[in-house]
Amino acid sequence: MGRKIAIVGAGAVGGYAGSHMVQAGEDVTFIDPWPEHVEHMRKHGLRVTHAMDVAEFSVPVRALHITDAQQLAKEQPVDIAFVCTKSYDTAWATMLIRQYLAPDGYVVSLQNCMNEETVAGVVGWGRTLGCIASSITVNLPEPGHIHRGAGKGGAAHTVFRAGEVHGRITPRTEEVCRLVGYSDSAKVTTNLWGERWSKLVANVMQNGLSACTGLSGSEILASEPLRRFSSRLGSEAIRVGQAQGYQLEEILHLPPETIARAGEGDEAAMRACDEQRFKDSKRTSSAQRPSMGQDMQKGRRTEIEFLNGFVVREGERLGIACTANAALTDIVKRVERGELKPDLRHITELRLN
Repeated sequence: MGRKIAIVGAGAVGGYAGSHMVQAGEDVTFIDPWPEHVEHMRKHGLRVTHAMDVAEFSVPVRALHITDAQQLAKEQPVDIAFVCTKSYDTAWATMLIRQYLAPDGYVVSLQNCMNEETVAGVVGWGRTLGCIASSITVNLPEPGHIHRGAGKGGAAHTVFRAGEVHGRITPRTEEVCRLVGYSDSAKVTTNLWGERWSKLVANVMQNGLSACTGLSGSEILASEPLRRFSSRLGSEAIRVGQAQGYQLEEILHLPPETIARAGEGDEAAMRACDEQRFKDSKRTSSAQRPSMGQDMQKGRRTEIEFLNGFVVREGERLGIACTANAALTDIVKRVERGELKPDLRHITELRLN
């Protein structure tokens, strides 16, 4: 106890992890750019609910508007800053908290996508850690309310994986693991980059499809054409990750090679993917939407350029064509700009080689 923690971006993941830290007695300050959310947290605290088998709770929290962050200059420095913003906000969020860090303080990217390099560009590699939240299925339906569209992962699925960029186990990674472990199962990983890319693949397979079709995760799963396209998206991303030398972990509880082969037309692999994904869907609310689908519903900017678009750019650099990811990136951007309305026909009527 006694470590000062900042959560920069108190949205679904930051709010979920941070609220459990507060409940456990940790010293946590939330900083968020959504004024209504901050005001609600100040007056009513943070409320956390689950779709399955977990009692709801509320905790009083300290919440600051971005314009209030300067107050931190008059206080004990921040020991651990969790950056939990959308990927496109990583640089400014890290810059905001950098000046309030203790000399040995560090920043943890608790986000989707591959943002450690951006964080390190602001605070240096020596002060940069990563933490993956795997299959956490959380959202922020209204100010001050975090909802998880499932129960806890627990022993059946390790949700949080904390790691150093150099892969060694350190007291810092163990400290991060302890903190996020208040909210669900957690481990220290020696394979941060492999874990990061594996999570990226899972997001690549689901997020953009929800954003451009308007469908929930279960509705996407119910459509065979969308399942096949999802596997193709994952296959391309896996091949790019393998070409970069990443040691990939299980993706959606499947061996990466099974997804890769399913996306390349292997029928046995397709059946194995379908079986596992339908099995997993029983543990999640049928109404749960991937985060990018939530963003599209709320009229927010999506992370498509940091997910599928990133796969395309990395593929181009390596000479690997990612036509499915390129097509999806373009469709999502057009829906985001209002040129198209969400519709599953954007995918089902797509013609690719």
